[in-house]
Amino acid sequence: MITIIYKYFNIILRFMRLRVVSSKKEITDLNRNEQVVHLAFRASNLDVMSLVRSCPRLRAVQIPPSYYQTMSKAAQQFLEIQGVEILRGDVWGHRKDIDEYYAVSEKVIGRISALLKEGKSIDETVRKVQRETKLSEDLIRYIMKEQVMA
Repeated sequence: MITIIYKYFNIILRFMRLRVVSSKKEITDLNRNEQVVHLAFRASNLDVMSLVRSCPRLRAVQIPPSYYQTMSKAAQQFLEIQGVEILRGDVWGHRKDIDEYYAVSEKVIGRISALLKEGKSIDETVRKVQRETKLSEDLIRYIMKEQVMA
């Protein structure tokens, strides 16, 4: 997660960045400060342990739904013990050759906040934002918890 402050204009922009990791070779090259990572490959238990070791501030890992189904219980429990949330979902339309990060814009975060302020339930908000943005349900709920309701 990033907060940028423009000191001349007093504007605070909030958006969430997910570091997209396409292969196990990239894990050792990750920035130690990464907090949210999308694993675009089928990670083994060793890969998960290496990821947590490379990124000690890791808070969430997003995994495609098909990979989640085959992820070992040991890897899931290891992430839970480390305090890392597992999110199911994909990064639609992302091109890794252009940018290694997938960004959820301030506009989306603002939309989530606005829907909740209008009195929409959490489930209604998730359905509506999911339809509008194609973000995964788990990621939307994570954004609500970390950015909107914090």
